[in-house]
Amino acid sequence: MNKKELKAMLKPLIKECIKEVIFEDGVLSGVVSEVARGLGKNQIVEARTAAPKAKDNFEEMRQQSLREQKQKFDEHRKKLLSAIGDDAYNGVDLFEGTTPITSAPKPGAPPAPQGPLAGIAATDPGVDITNLFGSVGKNWKAHMDSGK
Repeated sequence: MNKKELKAMLKPLIKECIKEVIFEDGVLSGVVSEVARGLGKNQIVEARTAAPKAKDNFEEMRQQSLREQKQKFDEHRKKLLSAIGDDAYNGVDLFEGTTPITSAPKPGAPPAPQGPLAGIAATDPGVDITNLFGSVGKNWKAHMDSGK
């Protein structure tokens, strides 16, 4: 008898013996009850301190960031004005009412793909065309239908 034949004959016998010991003799229920008793006693509980709420308030963080950006922008504007001289342009603030461009390319970076509104800020209201055609604009549909 070779090793393969012996293994084929013994494996089912050993399997049956192990099943009998585990299920019929109650070994499995003993193991389960020991584990359950072990879980009931001496449980380790981790105590955590609550994270500061200031970190969770994203709106407050956003407002703080916007204030910092505005402060940096104002400082930069003042530097530019002092560089050209306070008395230049008769004291007129050339940058009054302007906002910085939001998508300026970084120096040395490859050019970004451009679209028809690439340089326009999202908050720009655009041009008011309500009176583009004057009084004709009110009856525009009538003018379009008369050409047929």
